[in-house]
Amino acid sequence: MKIMKFAKGIIAAVLCAGLLAGCAGKNAESGSNAEGDAAGAANAPTSISVTALKGPTAMGMTKLMADDETNGYPYEFAIHAAVDEISPLIIQGKTDIACVPANLASVLYNKTQGGVKVIALNTLGVLYICENGSTVTDISSLKGKTIFASGKGATPEYALNYILKQNGIDPEKDVTIEWKSEHSECLSSLTATEGSVALLPQPFVTTAQMKNEGINVVIDLTEEWDKLGNGSACITGAVIARKEFVEQHPEAVDEFLKRYAESVNYVTTNVAEGAQLVGKYDIVPAAVAEKAIPECNIVCITGAEMKQKLSGYLGVLFQQLNTSVGGALPADDFYYGA
Repeated sequence: MKIMKFAKGIIAAVLCAGLLAGCAGKNAESGSNAEGDAAGAANAPTSISVTALKGPTAMGMTKLMADDETNGYPYEFAIHAAVDEISPLIIQGKTDIACVPANLASVLYNKTQGGVKVIALNTLGVLYICENGSTVTDISSLKGKTIFASGKGATPEYALNYILKQNGIDPEKDVTIEWKSEHSECLSSLTATEGSVALLPQPFVTTAQMKNEGINVVIDLTEEWDKLGNGSACITGAVIARKEFVEQHPEAVDEFLKRYAESVNYVTTNVAEGAQLVGKYDIVPAAVAEKAIPECNIVCITGAEMKQKLSGYLGVLFQQLNTSVGGALPADDFYYGA
């Protein structure tokens, strides 16, 4: 990909030189407009680092990743398996844009003293409680169970705890939550142990069911959240960007959001083709992606709607445990374009 971009850059430079020579007269006539265009082009970033987690947050980007290869866009994509690999990149300024768990966006805002902005929501509720068996029928029947889960300190932990507490179950006394470092570990434990229970996001739910026909989705956390009628939405993922990058390159941010929205629309409306791209970039196998995409709640929500949904969600988490959002709710400057 790097070589392709370099070659395209050389060709573009040669073409640009010819265009400049041919248009010299027009530039002289247009004066300040030409100077403004040149200044804008000079300020455009030559490379934009974009990071995401394996799963729905990355699945929606796959058409943009393919377009980047074809068109020589300035993006450098990286997909990571664990959220712990992404946070340091943001804090150290080694990535410009990142897809992260929704609550982590707020945590990073507080940790960096306002150094990040949320620019979009990319995944609504995708968390499900699955059982390798059929003994769990509702939230109350989870009492006494061991639940395999990953995402401690992030959206999965806080959403699960909230749902349990709201249904009269103490997460520390009434159930045993066995935390794993990655969703794939939960998947392995679930498929290998009859009668076991796991909290899984899509597309890992689909993967589990394809590996073991005895695995059932017994609780949809998004449905349980909505039943509580708290005026908020259960949100899994958000897209954030470094404040410095946003302030220096607002046009690049807007262009990214435009292309990202187009990518999400393509993947969610052309499921078979989108699934092939998901497989190509080794997020999950294409066969799994084709079944999982319709259940993944992949979106690209920006502006005022983004602020309304995310602020409500963070407010619920803050009331439950203020450290889940970094100790304080973000100020209005956290929400880009709102």
